[in-house]
Amino acid sequence: MTPVIIALDAQGASLAVKLAGVVGGETHGLDRRTEGLDRAFTDLRSHLAELFQAGRPIVGICSAGILVRMLGPLATDKHSEPPVIAVSATGDSIVPLLGGHRGANDLARRIAGITGGHAAITTAGDAIHGVALDAPPAGWKLDNPGQAATVMARIINGEPFNTEGDLPFDLAGTTEGSSLRIVGSEAPVTVDDGLLYHPQRFVVGVGSARNCPPAELEELVRTALKESGIAPGAVACIASIDLKADERAMLDLAAALDVPFRLFDAATLEAETPRLANPSETVFAEVGCHGVAEGAALAGTGQEGALVSPKRKSANATVAIARAPQVLDPANIGRARGTVHVIGIGPGRADWRAPEASRRISAADEVVGYDLYLDLVSALVPGHRMTAFPLGQETERCAYALEQAAKGRTVALISSGDAGIYAMAALVEELAADGKVSEAARRVEISVTPGVSALQAAAARIGAPLGHDFCAISLSDLLTPWEAIEKRVRAAADGDFVIAFYNPVSKRRRTQLARAKEILLTARPAETPVVLATDLGRPDEHVRTTTLGALQVDEVDMLTTVMVGSTATRTYASAGRTRVFTPRGYAAKEFPKP
Repeated sequence: MTPVIIALDAQGASLAVKLAGVVGGETHGLDRRTEGLDRAFTDLRSHLAELFQAGRPIVGICSAGILVRMLGPLATDKHSEPPVIAVSATGDSIVPLLGGHRGANDLARRIAGITGGHAAITTAGDAIHGVALDAPPAGWKLDNPGQAATVMARIINGEPFNTEGDLPFDLAGTTEGSSLRIVGSEAPVTVDDGLLYHPQRFVVGVGSARNCPPAELEELVRTALKESGIAPGAVACIASIDLKADERAMLDLAAALDVPFRLFDAATLEAETPRLANPSETVFAEVGCHGVAEGAALAGTGQEGALVSPKRKSANATVAIARAPQVLDPANIGRARGTVHVIGIGPGRADWRAPEASRRISAADEVVGYDLYLDLVSALVPGHRMTAFPLGQETERCAYALEQAAKGRTVALISSGDAGIYAMAALVEELAADGKVSEAARRVEISVTPGVSALQAAAARIGAPLGHDFCAISLSDLLTPWEAIEKRVRAAADGDFVIAFYNPVSKRRRTQLARAKEILLTARPAETPVVLATDLGRPDEHVRTTTLGALQVDEVDMLTTVMVGSTATRTYASAGRTRVFTPRGYAAKEFPKP
């Protein structure tokens, strides 16, 4: 992931630009103290927290103490934290603070090579032996990672050990016959005391009938691996034809083996026909290539790869295994299934955004949304990975995200508030369900990340108006007939629900809110509390209260959420401000006196 280089003054900005030109980082500078950088920020603590929670590597050209104090409370899981590095303003000292084995040590060494400074590597394994036993290089899998820290500690303390087989690093054993073993093997071997590494040189190609039972495919694959003498950890990926992108059995198999699922089109698999052991005219007639399992395995291992386990089959599935002479990078094999993350970014404040939302936005290949929403997340992703759509092109926006994902990309489609409440998630699902996008786009993964909706934010700002039963109604009749909206308002009035009105007015729609007010006044008193919340979570935020009888359309705009209380909703004064709440009935219970 692209690192962010943080500068706090002119000297730091100059070094940031120099480093970014070599390591490919993005430069962020403190506003009014730096210039000429990619992005400016005003509050260092909140900016660092946003980047850290999004998983962005951070290079701070500042004292280590600043980063420690500001990020220390957030550092809770060393297995998921991004690299954090402190660099002195002169570039003489480079200190990896977090994520040493997740890229910080390597990045520190690269920076030291640019500045001529010293990379202060403090992780014990790197410092003493130059290797990180718990973080093997790409293409290698540690079979028992839970033992790595203990084994490294024993080695550092001078305990003798043996090395056996093909290993991803130079770590010479010290004593023959020692019980502590560091082993590298393609085969499934047992290491009772030590660590076992597998070189990932194998691709498992699979084919299946539609809706093949997942257990059947997994059993077929595990049997083929066992009989071929191949450890599951030596598998680089599962591969198949792109028509199977959404095949549950294959997705479950990849998850069970903890490897990526990669896809090839029929033309690519057909090109492997001369190397197939079992070409099939039947398969060609069905999908356009003479072999799926064997073809995918061979395509995945490249021209130098070879079948080690030709096609075998069960009632509903086929499997073949090929081996490459070198370890494999699945990112360079075929394409991924593709994913659309539909993400609610909340009302606007970074600290109201779910950490999952920030991580998914930062890691996406492309971020799609309305211009205003993209501005709100601009610190998380370089501008060249953003695609903006204007208001009114919601369908085009969602279809674009699905079609980009169909190319194997990970796309973040963002909405303000919660993506599933009057936002993009429903439209994405509708396009996929109704076949309004390509077949490939219908096979991509769709996930939804929740956000703080406007009704939640408004309620939090004023007290607890949603303390009992409530509903949300959009007053926009652009997509819903007014007759249906009015029916819902009457039902909510009869049911005595607290009501959050979304889209209450626009420049052209001025009558709907007034009509809703008339309906509600037939069922609840004019003194009913009403909350008007505008620009929630943004610099111009304004939250105020009025009553149902006094509510005026002209005091509401498109960015206002209108919340009308039930007959039970109450107000009271606190510190000169009005608080609003709807009791649940706890007052009827007996409480001990203070």
